[in-house]
Amino acid sequence: MSDDVPATATPADRPHPTAPGPTGRRRDRARDQDEGQSRDRGEGRARNQDEGRPGSRSRPWTALWVTALALPPLALLAAAAWAGRWVRPGADDWCFLPLVRDEGVAGLVGKFYLDDNGRLANALLVGAYAKFQVAGHQWFPLVSGVLVVAVLWVVAVLALRRAGLRTPRGLPLLTAAMTTALFLFATPNTYKTFYWPAASVSHTLPPVLACAALIPVLLARSVRGRAFAVAVALLAAAFLATLSEETAIVVVMVLLAALFVSGRVVAPPQRAFVRLWCAAGIAGTAAGALVLITSPGSRNRRERFGAETTSLLSSDSLAASLRAFAEITVTVVTTWQYVGAVAAGVLLGLLCRRADGATPRPPAHWPLLVTAGVLVLLVSGYLCTVIAYPVFGARVSAPSANRLWNDYLLLYVILLVGAGALLGLALRRLAPRTATPAKAVCAALCVLACLGPAVALTHLGTELRDRAEKWDAQDHRLREGAADGKRVLPYERLVISQMLEPFSEGGRRYWPGGCVADFYHLDRVTDGSRGR
Repeated sequence: MSDDVPATATPADRPHPTAPGPTGRRRDRARDQDEGQSRDRGEGRARNQDEGRPGSRSRPWTALWVTALALPPLALLAAAAWAGRWVRPGADDWCFLPLVRDEGVAGLVGKFYLDDNGRLANALLVGAYAKFQVAGHQWFPLVSGVLVVAVLWVVAVLALRRAGLRTPRGLPLLTAAMTTALFLFATPNTYKTFYWPAASVSHTLPPVLACAALIPVLLARSVRGRAFAVAVALLAAAFLATLSEETAIVVVMVLLAALFVSGRVVAPPQRAFVRLWCAAGIAGTAAGALVLITSPGSRNRRERFGAETTSLLSSDSLAASLRAFAEITVTVVTTWQYVGAVAAGVLLGLLCRRADGATPRPPAHWPLLVTAGVLVLLVSGYLCTVIAYPVFGARVSAPSANRLWNDYLLLYVILLVGAGALLGLALRRLAPRTATPAKAVCAALCVLACLGPAVALTHLGTELRDRAEKWDAQDHRLREGAADGKRVLPYERLVISQMLEPFSEGGRRYWPGGCVADFYHLDRVTDGSRGR
């Protein structure tokens, strides 16, 4: 995909309606060029060092090393996807597989809506991979990983083009690849974020799909394109509300913030469209949430976990949720690998330029944007913790439940990239001589940020392979026993990354043993570790 293409002129670059005629324009242009030569020498020299003027010799080299810098995070994603061939079902997967096998995706949709949680869209996506049984689990990491990096890459390219900025080829890909790698792999439990399809469908993919809803907005140029973008916002928001309650909260907070700042940030010609688009997204979320909340499955879930009453909003629950969110915040902020997102953003700020080749300035209202972004992140993160607390309790801040953080973690990484971009623009303006050392430091940080996840993925890949070999052997044994007419067989727990298995809590908890028995057409499985 080409990143270095001409962008449409921004409102500031377009001629004013009262500008002089052709002769006056030429005379004013010549005068401006004469007056600005001395001023542009110093600034142009710094710009040539940063990204080079069109046709300069530094541009191909810059595009080359920037593209090469995207290889470490992409290699990390490729290695992780390749290890996906060792993924085997566990926990809730045991219950989804026999249901989809026997009743199809429609059976799973009915169970979710009527019994489990009311998440219709969630059931559709779970059924989409569960329809292929074990193979669906093995292909899911590859498909989801490609989807994440592709969506973020397209959004980055279109957002830069919409802002009237040009970058060296490969820089949007670097930004998308670093964001993807950090979002998926710089977490306390990569298995539940990336390899467990049920958790990924509920908490990892929803914020990415929300980003995908930006694509029609960024492409809209005509009345028909804007109408299509508004319709997509309405439908996508309704879909997300029945896919993940936590992501729906984040979406609403982002849209409310966009409505609030649009009066000062968005140009008048676009302001009405942006506000209409935000209103459509909020309305779609409300409609989807209404379908979800009124479903029998959602009522059953609230009753099962005591969230039907005012306990969800009691002072004790709110205070405990605040403590848990503070613990999550400390864990995330002290994860040093996220500095790679800031480094990628700094490179973006140092290397981008306007369509006319000039050095861009930070947005005029950047303090307002930064404040709004931080507030949205904190408020949405806390509200996500509040609605998850009745189900998970104090475990909501534990590494084993880190998948619950992903709904707002992608927003955190994107904000870090944005903060880095502002820092890069400031460095170009205030300290242009530091641009070259800053680029070297940021390039090193981007590579170093991938080393920690690479080591963790190596160990996790070994665990995945060991479990897969044992799982396959036990699968063969249980299928043979069922074919021989046996109705009760022993099952040995195969735990990975704190995933739930039958006979946990010292053998006292049977779930999901009944689903394992259904999968193999047995009446019951027994604790194989006790017999051994």
